[in-house]
Amino acid sequence: MKTNMVLTEEQQAMLNGEKGEAMAKVMKTLVMYGEAFGAERMVPVTSKYGHLVTSFGLSVMKPVYELIDKLLEAGAVSGQKFSVDPRPLDKNVPSNFLQNLLFKFMYSKQKSYEEQLEKMGLMNEKAFTCTCYLDEVGNIPQKGDILSWAESSAVVYANSVLGARCNRNSGIIELFGSIAGCVPYFGLLTDEGRMASWIVEIRTTKLPEAQVLGSAIGMKVMEDVPYIRGLTKFIGTQLDDKTKAYLKDMGAATASNGAVGLFHVEGLTPEAAELGEKLIKPDARTYIIDDAELERVKAGYPCIWKDPSASPKLCFIGCPHLSLNQLIEWTHRLESRLKELNKEKVSVPTVFTASVPVLEAFNKTEESAKLAKMGGITSYICPLMYMNNPLCGKMPVITNSNKLRTYTTCRYYTDDEILDIITKGGK
Repeated sequence: MKTNMVLTEEQQAMLNGEKGEAMAKVMKTLVMYGEAFGAERMVPVTSKYGHLVTSFGLSVMKPVYELIDKLLEAGAVSGQKFSVDPRPLDKNVPSNFLQNLLFKFMYSKQKSYEEQLEKMGLMNEKAFTCTCYLDEVGNIPQKGDILSWAESSAVVYANSVLGARCNRNSGIIELFGSIAGCVPYFGLLTDEGRMASWIVEIRTTKLPEAQVLGSAIGMKVMEDVPYIRGLTKFIGTQLDDKTKAYLKDMGAATASNGAVGLFHVEGLTPEAAELGEKLIKPDARTYIIDDAELERVKAGYPCIWKDPSASPKLCFIGCPHLSLNQLIEWTHRLESRLKELNKEKVSVPTVFTASVPVLEAFNKTEESAKLAKMGGITSYICPLMYMNNPLCGKMPVITNSNKLRTYTTCRYYTDDEILDIITKGGK
């Protein structure tokens, strides 16, 4: 294959087939991908671990399984161990007989697919989560690392909060980057591509709901890079656990309600703290977010339930997966609210999702037993995969996740609204 991209001798040899036909096709795909976006060269993937977005063994994904089999037969495995998005099934999450029957059919390839992932380079059997960058999971890129990831909420977090560099790749492309050990150099990997073309001014009277703020930013700037001002007066200038959790949820909403792969928060995120306004392009536009704008955005969310007045049958909290501190905080808030109402248990079955390592750490705390006693359910599941079951999609399900709202029939409520609904019942 001829290309205008400048390749190293090793990369060219791979493209020429000197490392086998399978590796040649992997490299050819990456070259074509790079050419489509004007990349002039490849750069090495430098992160210790990779991350794959495709975690579900859907029966209709036969071409994917055949592709991985061919790669494994040729010895074209990932050059780095990787984590992967959450599993789609968990028996602890409420579902009826017919829903379970459909789940078994939908995800009939789950076991064999996980066996393929293990052979390809899965970190370990617990490395199924969209928040691989949390301490308990251990896939934490360093500032300046070049990644080959696709999961949108993980990409925007790694770019923004950790200062790593990764484009919003697609599934399989991210695996090819890990196999070849290089990715095309364009977009968010470049200094120019990381400059902000929007200035977002936060002028609210209180800390904005992370999910609504992210939604507003995402829908306005779409795939562009925003430079956010005025947020640190509410969350401070230290990237502690609480602040990182806030940015995790805000970033997931910017990525799902728009296509944001990187944001800068003035005085807080690594590049903004280092470079300040040098990150802002001269022709950057301004978007002002005040209380009225957040209300306008939230009021615009459609309710696509068959019966908008229905009472919720289920609630999901944790998309992306919760941190340990978030699980503990939710337990305390729930305990306090139930005590006020003189009640012992939630009125709506509520599932709190987190990675297995985070749940294991949570189970060692006193809050774990308290949450279970109040009727809270903990799970490692991907709520989105649960809701993609057509029978589950017909249920009135609520969530505090703007990502889950965007991709499914779930209805969005703020944290405070969720707390009221699951303790009092109703809608």
